[in-house]
Amino acid sequence: MGINLPVIWAVLIFFGVMMYVIMDGFDLGIGILFPFIGDRHDRDVMMNTVAPVWDGNETWLVLGGAAMLAAFPLAYSVLLSAFYLPLMFMLMGLIFRGVAFEFRFKASDRSRPHWDKAFIGGSLTAAFFQGVTLGAYIDGIAMNGRHFAGGAFDWVAPFPIFTGIGVVVAYAFLGVTWLIMKTEGRLQWTMLRLANPLTGAMLVFIAAVSVWTPLTHPEIAQRWFSMPNLFFFLPVPLLVAGAAMGIYRALGNRPNVSPFLFALVIIFMGYTGLAISIWPNIIPPGISIWDASSAPQSQGFALVGTLFIVPIILTYTSWSYYVFRGKVKRGEGYH
Repeated sequence: MGINLPVIWAVLIFFGVMMYVIMDGFDLGIGILFPFIGDRHDRDVMMNTVAPVWDGNETWLVLGGAAMLAAFPLAYSVLLSAFYLPLMFMLMGLIFRGVAFEFRFKASDRSRPHWDKAFIGGSLTAAFFQGVTLGAYIDGIAMNGRHFAGGAFDWVAPFPIFTGIGVVVAYAFLGVTWLIMKTEGRLQWTMLRLANPLTGAMLVFIAAVSVWTPLTHPEIAQRWFSMPNLFFFLPVPLLVAGAAMGIYRALGNRPNVSPFLFALVIIFMGYTGLAISIWPNIIPPGISIWDASSAPQSQGFALVGTLFIVPIILTYTSWSYYVFRGKVKRGEGYH
């Protein structure tokens, strides 16, 4: 039996996108939470919790896109054609957010509110259109053979808009648990008060998507609820429920790290549920990873470099988080 290169590449892309969702998720969540914090110094602390790592987090998005181009060029071309507009809006949001991040610290007191608004708007825009793209992807892409047959606005539909709002809530949820871990005093208590409703909202969106997708996609319902799949996949919702209970219990006991760890479990399980629903298709509803693969020689050549670079990325990412571990206090951090 030979090496199944399409499966290896699918796992690598799954891993890269998951790392981006987790790491840039709480980063974007900080911008989404900005409107709930009025004090300038508390906002400084919020940004300083991610100042040393925020730009490195987006390495994983680049890795996922480059890996798809190398391993699944058909999927790359079709997805860019189908989601050109939401992806462009997402990139514009990331640009505004990145520029605001740098300029805000150098701005005068008079101009700083404008950069705060750019940071908030960029974070909301990037998160929302990531969710819209996700929802439209799950809904399926119109194809004529191996060519995209849909329109530029196919993503404008109830389910993608709903998942767009859901991703905004998910990133705010990650952000609030990150800030509970990284801050103290009044700012941390504010995050603790926001954590309960955000956890509840997160669970509502997870439940809604879990009901909506099987009702509108019979193939997904068949995947989840047929025997013996039902028993194999049952740990996914059980772990989500258990992690949610863990967050609620931790919030009543002066928590620190535990809410963020439970939040990571919830996000990872939701992401795993998505993978289960569409596997082995990379262009839903009917083009598999094998159908969309590049030549084995191309996949093998690119895999050598990828397996070399991924450990390096993991090493410097882990090192940066280790170096900048601990609480961030007022007056400390990026200036």
